[in-house]
Amino acid sequence: MNKVHDVRKLVLTGTIMNLEVDGKKYQIDITKQSERLANATQEQRERFEISPSGYGIHWPDIDEDLSSMA
Repeated sequence: MNKVHDVRKLVLTGTIMNLEVDGKKYQIDITKQSERLANATQEQRERFEISPSGYGIHWPDIDEDLSSMA
């Protein structure tokens, strides 16, 4: 499988997701991106999976996905 994006780092601090993708750093307030993430517990937010392609992030406990628009 070809990687679409190279996700090097993903750290959640409260509701802020710090990402390093393709050598660029991003800070995203996940509660502004998803109602499910806004209502999730911190434990649920911290349990995520990055897709093998680097294209998306999945939170299995709340069945939520965020993906790149690139």
